Amino acid sequence: MNVLQKSTNITWHRTQVTRKDRESILSQCGTTIWFTGLPSSGKSTTAFALEYALAQRGFLAYVLDGDNVRHGLNKNLGFAAADREENIRRVAEVAKLFADAGIIAITSLISPYKKERDFARRTHAEAGLGFFEVFVDTPLEVCECRDPKGLYAKARRGELKGFTGIDDPYECPPRPEIVVKTHEQAPEQIAEQIIARLIEADRLPSKQKALHGR
Repeated sequence: MNVLQKSTNITWHRTQVTRKDRESILSQCGTTIWFTGLPSSGKSTTAFALEYALAQRGFLAYVLDGDNVRHGLNKNLGFAAADREENIRRVAEVAKLFADAGIIAITSLISPYKKERDFARRTHAEAGLGFFEVFVDTPLEVCECRDPKGLYAKARRGELKGFTGIDDPYECPPRPEIVVKTHEQAPEQIAEQIIARLIEADRLPSKQKALHGR
């Protein structure tokens, strides 16, 4: 993903508050949890369950949901290939800013192409930030049965072109940090497993904080 730098005469201004300062205040390490999977695979449901579980423990997290960001930040983008690529780029950059602020950024995006997910990972790696790719490995037939927006049905009828999983490919992550199966486990169970992984990776303290009375 090559992005043309159009801005000129700009300077990066350094803050006196370091990332360690912000992470110390929050008692957590800024990290991005990148959910990827087919449409209707359960990405958003699981992402919001994770956000809630983290908040209940007193940790600060925020979901950058694919549909939600198109109501504001990305409202000028459609679903053509170039627009979808720009959608991923913007969310990756925003997630990086959130993580740099010490927040646990949780993204929920189909992000079907490896090169786009690699861009998000590289953006975080270059900034020294944690990045966990979560592959929501839900079979296509299960996703079609869920189909809350009726999009699979439209794609099958030829009324919707370029739909991921039908006439547009989804490239499964070859080496995701975490693989989850929403057709086998409840979102709350998956959230607990991801939190355990974050603790194991020293992105969260092992001793839980209480939401109130800290």
